[in-house]
Amino acid sequence: MAIAENIAEIRKRMALAAQKAARNPDEIALMAVCKTKPAEAIRGAYKAGQRLFGENRVQEFATKAPVLGDLVDAKFHMIGHLQSNKSRAAAELFSAVDSVDSLKLAERLNAAAQGLGKTLDILIEINVGGEEAKTGLPPESPEVLRILEHAKDWANLRVRGLMTVPPFTEDPEGARPYFRKLRELRDSLAEKGFPLQQLSMGMSHDFEVAIEEGSTCVRVGTAIFGERPKP
Repeated sequence: MAIAENIAEIRKRMALAAQKAARNPDEIALMAVCKTKPAEAIRGAYKAGQRLFGENRVQEFATKAPVLGDLVDAKFHMIGHLQSNKSRAAAELFSAVDSVDSLKLAERLNAAAQGLGKTLDILIEINVGGEEAKTGLPPESPEVLRILEHAKDWANLRVRGLMTVPPFTEDPEGARPYFRKLRELRDSLAEKGFPLQQLSMGMSHDFEVAIEEGSTCVRVGTAIFGERPKP
């Protein structure tokens, strides 16, 4: 019951944040981040009406996927760093990869999706805070435009938007300038002829601020499933 109650509470808070920002809450998706969580927890969230899930590691989800095959309308996205040599496995397991950070990776995903006869959605990961410990492209990187320019030639890959993980701050307001920066990047890319619909930003402690700044998808793990076990 706790998972169902947590999801209901998160959705309520999302609706309030959307109302505050004069936005339609139906335009903001809730992604349940289930890294390190067992298949039973995912099934519990599914029973509570959750359909969008995020995983961080290909190998971890590969062990869960076989027992979740009956959740036919559930969507699983890869949100962690993806090595290009795992492109085919990711394309086979996931409906989207939200952490693309190079043209090489995008091209490999397109080739893998083509081989599987499927279309894969992707987001470009942006390292808005310039943190060395995090993956993602700098907002000013020419690689961002290169990916978008090549996208027109990919038959099996669709670039849907941008994703970011801002520097952590205890105060959720500390993330606001980073969320705003991603939105401004999206807007500037639209002016250059690359309209992107999705902004994946905001997690358990700061998703309300992200919604106020234009997020179309918040990624919530701890507030739904509880704290992850310590390593």
